[in-house]
Amino acid sequence: MGRPSLINNRCQAIEIIVKTDKEIAFGSHDHLSPWGTMRDNSRNQNFNNKLYKLFSGNMSPLAVLDLGCSGGGFVRDCINDGCLAVGLEGSNYSSIHRRAEWAVIPEFLFTCDITSDFEVLLKSPDGLKLIDFDVITSWDVLEHIDENDLAKIADNVRKHLKPGGVFISSISPNEEIVKGVKLHPTVHPKKWWVRKFREMGFENQEALVAYFNTQFIRGPKYGAPNSFHLVLNPAGCGKGPAIPKESVLQRILDRWIASRPQRLLRKLLIGN
Repeated sequence: MGRPSLINNRCQAIEIIVKTDKEIAFGSHDHLSPWGTMRDNSRNQNFNNKLYKLFSGNMSPLAVLDLGCSGGGFVRDCINDGCLAVGLEGSNYSSIHRRAEWAVIPEFLFTCDITSDFEVLLKSPDGLKLIDFDVITSWDVLEHIDENDLAKIADNVRKHLKPGGVFISSISPNEEIVKGVKLHPTVHPKKWWVRKFREMGFENQEALVAYFNTQFIRGPKYGAPNSFHLVLNPAGCGKGPAIPKESVLQRILDRWIASRPQRLLRKLLIGN
């Protein structure tokens, strides 16, 4: 029996509603001077496959919320794989220009300032219901957030995260200044972020970081040099889902795929 599927095609009537105090992150530098929000559309099916294996014991379709979804590529892949997936983006650049997946799955992508209160709701015959997500992600987003606003993001994650679920993030420790605009107001090493999230009631599960084994949506292999990863869950909620057993060969393949030697060999053999 395969994974439970909610949306194998988009013929099913699913209506998502996002209630938010602020539909646009007007103070975000990436909105005021669009850069990543008008370029990025990150996806990696290897990450998706490992995520589905991690949650293979679910008796219902996997529910995924992507914070700072940019072009929505990861969200669309999750939907195509049979998940319930929703993306929130602080800038309206992609929405206005119907860029990338905003032209394809607009009913699953929303503009929203994630540093303000919001609710992601599923409309049903019984009314509106807050969606409890198994997985919440943010790919190179948190460094764009002012430090004083991180607690609100943590609250929003906690409100939407199902017991036993995980919050997965890639974070850049790099300064990024484009056309004189400082895009990353919160730049710190991994230890600082682990400590900060602990203060906000989340624990990093390094064993789960190791399980993904460099296969994330964003990271040093995937368009984000020097970035690192956290897999978090609220303190007191256990350590998240049980880590599946994997063969030594699978671990080696995870390290090999998209590595510099693999990319060089591909270029030599097929030219791209």
